Amino acid sequence: MISRAGGASSLASVSVQAVPFADRLLEVVTRKRSQLVVGLDPLLDLLPMELRGESVLGRAAAASSVARFSKGIIDAVGPYVVAVKPQSAFFEALGSDGVRALEEVCAYARAAGLLVLLDAKRGDIGSTSRAYAAAYLEPRDDGVPLADAMTASPYLGLDSVEPFLAACRREGAGVFFLVRTSNTGAADVLDLALSDGRPLWHHVAELVREWGEPLVGQGGMSSVGAVVGATHPRAVSEARRLLPQTPILLPGVGAQGATPADVARAFTAGPASALVTASRSVIYAYRETETDWRAAAAAEAQRLAGEVWAAAGW
Repeated sequence: MISRAGGASSLASVSVQAVPFADRLLEVVTRKRSQLVVGLDPLLDLLPMELRGESVLGRAAAASSVARFSKGIIDAVGPYVVAVKPQSAFFEALGSDGVRALEEVCAYARAAGLLVLLDAKRGDIGSTSRAYAAAYLEPRDDGVPLADAMTASPYLGLDSVEPFLAACRREGAGVFFLVRTSNTGAADVLDLALSDGRPLWHHVAELVREWGEPLVGQGGMSSVGAVVGATHPRAVSEARRLLPQTPILLPGVGAQGATPADVARAFTAGPASALVTASRSVIYAYRETETDWRAAAAAEAQRLAGEVWAAAGW
């Protein structure tokens, strides 16, 4: 298998960006026996005291604290997870210093051998989506993109998602489109019934399946994925039926109340057919214990990764 810098192996004569994201994902899931992704949602008020004190000295200091915290979490959870998922909003809130911190954290995670799934949820008219794809999924001056994959909104239709699909084709990137999200208010829109009685999100799922069919890798899964909230087990089961070759990103396990057992059916298409994301329950685990924040995150990631793997049945 071929992986990015920091992975188990590489081949200098082959562009790692050209290896489909789905196949890179399968390699790391198989090698690490894990389907866990840890979200990096650095809230200044929840940082460990040793970092929180510096964060009040201005945006530059706050961004430095956020970067140090995120790197510490990466070091702690690295042995147990396949990827990290930085939430771009928490970095962008700190201005240009925060954006630089995001770039630094993404590079650090890649150097640690982890995939980077950027949680940005972008989506706009074609020209704007083209800029988003260039910003996050296409190679930069160092020849490496900011992220291996990103989240995006499909609700402006094909012309708005085509730039992300093009990055998947050209650069080996991945994209996870919002299909049935975990927040309570999602029902206001996503569960609305169409004229044939199906909920709106079922139609979106069928579009995602169609967009992803040309991007199925050697492992049988597409580089075009779907975000489906783990807090809705019935939706998870329905999504797997509608999306047989689509990797499903499952937020909501941990602090939002879902358990690995709630998402077991998402893995019926293979060990790398779904990813479970946990954020606050892992990165702020120290708040529930007397242990160091790094040790607490490592212990929770190890526990959760084992439970997910067991529930997946692979």
